[in-house]
Amino acid sequence: MTSSSSPSQDAQSPAQNYPEGLRADALMEEDVAWSQEIDGDRDGDQFDRSERAALRRVAGLSTELEDVTEVEYRQLRLERVVLVGVWTTGTVRDADNSLAELAALAETAGALVLDGVVQRRDKPDAATYIGSGKANELRDIVIETGADTVICDGELSPGQLIHLEDVVKVKVIDRTALILDIFAQHAKSREGKAQVALAQMQYMLPRLRGWGQSLSRQMGGGSGGGLATRGPGETKIETDRRRIREKMAKMRREIGDMKTGRDIKRQERRRNKVPSVAIAGYTNAGKSSLLNRLTGAGVLVENALFATLDPTVRRAETPSGRLYTLVDTVGFVRHLPHHLVEAFRSTMEEVGDSDLILHVVDGSHPDPEEQLAAVREVVRDVGATKVPEIVVINKADAADPLVLQRLLRIEKRSIAVSARTGQGIAELLALIDNELPRPSVEIEALVPYTEGQLVARAHTEGEVISEEHTAEGTLLKLRVHEELAADLAPYVAEPALR
Repeated sequence: MTSSSSPSQDAQSPAQNYPEGLRADALMEEDVAWSQEIDGDRDGDQFDRSERAALRRVAGLSTELEDVTEVEYRQLRLERVVLVGVWTTGTVRDADNSLAELAALAETAGALVLDGVVQRRDKPDAATYIGSGKANELRDIVIETGADTVICDGELSPGQLIHLEDVVKVKVIDRTALILDIFAQHAKSREGKAQVALAQMQYMLPRLRGWGQSLSRQMGGGSGGGLATRGPGETKIETDRRRIREKMAKMRREIGDMKTGRDIKRQERRRNKVPSVAIAGYTNAGKSSLLNRLTGAGVLVENALFATLDPTVRRAETPSGRLYTLVDTVGFVRHLPHHLVEAFRSTMEEVGDSDLILHVVDGSHPDPEEQLAAVREVVRDVGATKVPEIVVINKADAADPLVLQRLLRIEKRSIAVSARTGQGIAELLALIDNELPRPSVEIEALVPYTEGQLVARAHTEGEVISEEHTAEGTLLKLRVHEELAADLAPYVAEPALR
């Protein structure tokens, strides 16, 4: 069985190819998704917004120049794409949701979605992914819509890419290449760019291709005549692969050096006994919006997939006055390419080293349970299964009340919030305060006024239960870690209570 969306009659309305309920949120215009007047107070200064919008792809403009004097005025041509997916398991709704997400990814990458088709198969075809007959039908759709790219909802082998391109006669890319392209556009930090470059090289290494004489063998040695008969040398593709391996090795060393800097900062926070809370979740679930709401971090917020990639660490304080750090991590997605998991492993370690995970899920999504499962799969890959988790159901103001009730019933440690309106934020802060690990030793100490630095450490490193100023000094009742307890031992008024 093959299902296909009808070709778009209006190229300016690509979202009409999908049912209204499946329309990808990332297809919204930026000025609709965010505005300074409505969202400025919540999200802070969006310093990255103007830079992100500085280079926009323009539809309908060719990169070919009619005159050499136009070189400074040319615009990047918007790619026109057709989506294709293979439905092997699950329901029709699951297949439609997956293709709608692929459309959102394509729009985020700057493409114009013209059409989408889904084929029912037991497994993808080994040669052309969708079979030779359906590949010919896909070629007809490409010709009819005027598309220049086909995007497949899966990771294709090098052979599948070549064979499918031979049939449809346009460029073919898969889901992995599309996600890598988005990451390459949005990476800003030096480490983020290096991680994306490494993932791209890992993806491209087995897919290198050449045309015609570019793969012909080089001479084995000498400059001609009989001296050139010592055997064939490296082929061009072998040389390219060797150079890519050398670049990958260099990139891994650079990422390792940058990881050392983050480890040092992390060790400093551990030395100061500052708890860490990691915000993890599906892409576009509202992680950056939640970080801005909790800390006023001013992180870029955009209604698009993978809008922010680089981890952001901000200092926060619980209602009871306890200090902790909030870490905004890269978003996850179903079938996240393993190249990205490996390349971003050092960044994702922030999740494994945290004391608490805020697992943010989009309550307004058609299938939030699938989002939860996809994120937990990646969390298992980075070894963070033992870290306590709170499921934060975001966008409660736009979610179906029945869906919220179902999620709150299924997830025992969960809370519904809205980063946009502030609903449930106070309850979430109280829950974080209750779930964060507490110092292990409870003592009562009379600290002389000459030891003011110990009182300051008690407030920053411990949890002060009560404080009273007496004639002899400051009487503190507090919970502290063993190191600070040892420094306060000379002034302890009572033995450790526990």
